[in-house]
Parts: sequence; C-alpha cells; structure tokens
Amino acid sequence: MTSDITLFVNPTAGRGRGARAAQPAAHALREAGFTVRTVVGEDATDALVRAREAVAAGTGALVAVGGDGMVSLALQAVAGTDTPLGVIAVGTGNDFARATGLPVRDPAAAGRAVADALQDGRTRAVDLGKVGDRWFGTVLASGFDSRVNDRGNRMRWPTGRFRYDVAMLAELAALRPIPYRIQLDDGPEREIEATLIAVGNGSSYGGGMRICTDAVLDDGLFDITVVGPCSRTTLLTVFPRVYRGTHPSHPKVTVHRAARVRLAAADVTGYADGERIGPLPMTAVTVPGALRLLV
Repeated sequence: MTSDITLFVNPTAGRGRGARAAQPAAHALREAGFTVRTVVGEDATDALVRAREAVAAGTGALVAVGGDGMVSLALQAVAGTDTPLGVIAVGTGNDFARATGLPVRDPAAAGRAVADALQDGRTRAVDLGKVGDRWFGTVLASGFDSRVNDRGNRMRWPTGRFRYDVAMLAELAALRPIPYRIQLDDGPEREIEATLIAVGNGSSYGGGMRICTDAVLDDGLFDITVVGPCSRTTLLTVFPRVYRGTHPSHPKVTVHRAARVRLAAADVTGYADGERIGPLPMTAVTVPGALRLLV
C-alpha cells in the first residue's frame, strides 16, 4: 500500500473544529511515516470530485475530518473500492464514529488510531446502505424526523441547533399519522400508518438518538424501526427513550429486519446520514462489506 494518505477536511465542521482537527491528525500520520495531502473543496460537489480523484490516483487511504456529513461525502468516494476510510470525528453528531467505536472529538487520538491501523493493515469490512447511487452509513430517516429537518432547513431564524427545536415544536403542532406503503425484501407491499420509519444500517442519528438501537454494521441487514400513529403526548413520551435505546418495548414501536426496504408516502423526504436524499418513494438496499474501515 502506498504511504500517500489523503486528508479530506470540512473546515466548518463542529463550528471550526474540522480545520483545527486536521493539524493533529496530519501530525500523527506524518510522525508514523506517511505523506499527507489535504483536500478541501470549495463546496460539497467540488470536494467530492477531488476526493474521487485522490481515490482514482491510488491514495493509500481517504481520511475524513469532520462530522457525519463529511463521512457521508467520503463514502461516495470510497464505497465499493479497495481504498480504506479513516475517520477523525469532530462534528456535532458523529454517529458513524460512535457506531464503529472510533474516537470522538479527540483528533490526536483518532489520528494515531488511523496511523496504527494503516501500519498494521488493520481494516474492518462494514456494510453500507444504498439508495439509487447514494451510499449511507447510519440511518435513513423518513416521517416526523425528516419533516423537522425540512422545516428547519427552510427557516432563517433562529440560528444554530435551536432552529431545529423550534421546527420540532411546529411539527408537533401539525402532527398527523402518515400513510405509508412499505415492502420488506420480496414480501408483500403493505399499507400502514406511522409517525416515522427509520432504516438503520447503524444504530443512531442526531447525535446519539439510538433509533435503530440493535442495528449491526456487518450483519447484511437493516433494522427498520416503525413508530406507529402517536398523539403528541405519546410521541413526547417515546422520544426521550430513544436516547437510551429502550423505545422498542413501547407498544407503538415495532422493529423489522430486511436487506431491502421500499418506502412510499406523499410529501415525505428521506434523509440519510443527516443529508437530504429526496422525496419518497425510495428503495434502500444493504450492500455487505461495501466499505473498508480503518479501525
């Protein structure tokens, strides 16, 4: 394997932590004898083009420095290739790093872990989800949670995470069951009403909300969490349990496992790894061993 490593940096991740984290990560890699090249795109599209160019040129690894959004972008460049991915998790949520047991918000430790894994040739084959040509590592969200994202993204005030608190209150006021059509693998298409449906390759989203609490990254299956029709009071009772991963015992929650999931619903957007994918209907498939992860 070549000793040339590419750092894939989001300078704005974690309110500037991305740019600061690149320095100790690069230092750890150089100290281990690797040559480090840094890629910072002008925007997401430009960054992805540059990352794919690095992979095509034979970089020894692509190391994403940032949060789940940066990891998601890196997945589009390395999934299905022999190029391993390293993660320096310094974003707000860091759900992919949590799911894989990687250091969080400690760029020096994460850099050393990546360097050690590269020196030892130590990788873990993990599954990824795929919708069309878009890869994802953690959770595909649809329903109440994605509508909160939609509303928050449209808002200009307030700023920061408080925007999504306000968006959640607004969506709670408008809460109605969503008529879905869902098909698992080759089973029959069923019509159900639900508050949300989450398709988990990994277990959590939103910075530790364990919506698909028992999802495993290398079992070849999604965990699909369905929260049935809820009153506002019931939803506010269920949601705090998501952080502890105890919500599957609630009578409004059911969990299924499948390798392929088709979801259809009117006026519902799908978000994967926190990034907007597009409106339903969509089909998600799990691709076993699609990623070589440095661990």
